[in-house]
Amino acid sequence: MPHVLVLASARQNPALGNEVLRACARIVDRQAVAAWLDEGIAAEIALPMPIDHAGLLAQIRERLGDAAIDLAIVPALARRKLLLLADMDSTMIEQECIDELAARIGLREEVSAITERAMRGEIAFEPALRERVALFEGLPIAVIQEVLSGITLSPGAHTLVRTMRQHGAHCCLVSGGFTLFTAVIAEKLGFDEHRANRLGLRQGHLTGTIEEPILGRDAKRDALVDLRASLGISREDVLAVGDGANDLAMLAEAAWGVAYRAKPAVAAEADFRIEHADLSALLYFQGYRREEFCE
Repeated sequence: MPHVLVLASARQNPALGNEVLRACARIVDRQAVAAWLDEGIAAEIALPMPIDHAGLLAQIRERLGDAAIDLAIVPALARRKLLLLADMDSTMIEQECIDELAARIGLREEVSAITERAMRGEIAFEPALRERVALFEGLPIAVIQEVLSGITLSPGAHTLVRTMRQHGAHCCLVSGGFTLFTAVIAEKLGFDEHRANRLGLRQGHLTGTIEEPILGRDAKRDALVDLRASLGISREDVLAVGDGANDLAMLAEAAWGVAYRAKPAVAAEADFRIEHADLSALLYFQGYRREEFCE
């Protein structure tokens, strides 16, 4: 199967120049030609067959040194995916909503430590979530809006969702967080739908409970399987992106499981990693050119 090498840097910090690109093409093959997807930001190089992918990536990374450029070797065929599943916290947005809630009751440090351990896979997700949510008992629901007002979208998130939807993909925001947040973020970014946990509410206040069953690691994977079946598409049509251990099953079930600014355990298992570029790199991986983006 033919493959292409994609090189992508952050749109806010272009790191690809003609000289670097030509050097990378020469490493691939003397006859290899690089094509810009977005000049100065992203490009692709068709790979000859057969070729050692791991060895090639090692050589390219050595040539790039510490340049802020992400690499992905992807199949040249069927690159454009028909289903996107995306995590919310620290993926489509730059914060962890549960930590921001904790800050309102003076417990950011304690809750953030639990969140970090859960996202690294050091403790089980579901009991850790129940433990943290219990701390919010009695908190007025108005605090949710206060937290939302300080949430920032990850660079490239809006462009990723809009572009994929414009080209026929179904996009689902799937989170181990809470529907009170995903409903707003999904609408802002243009997702077709969202799935998350429901917080218990009584008389305008949080009860410190979550409605069962909890949407955790397995439920994220199940959401992918459910959507794939309802859309009548195959595994090869699915792209998933996330950063935490509770995303691992979902990433493994997708044709392309992408780790975005991810915890080490997630980055180690993902098909591709985005460490430097923004989320629009997922469009470059699919072969989209900048002029095809829906900004």
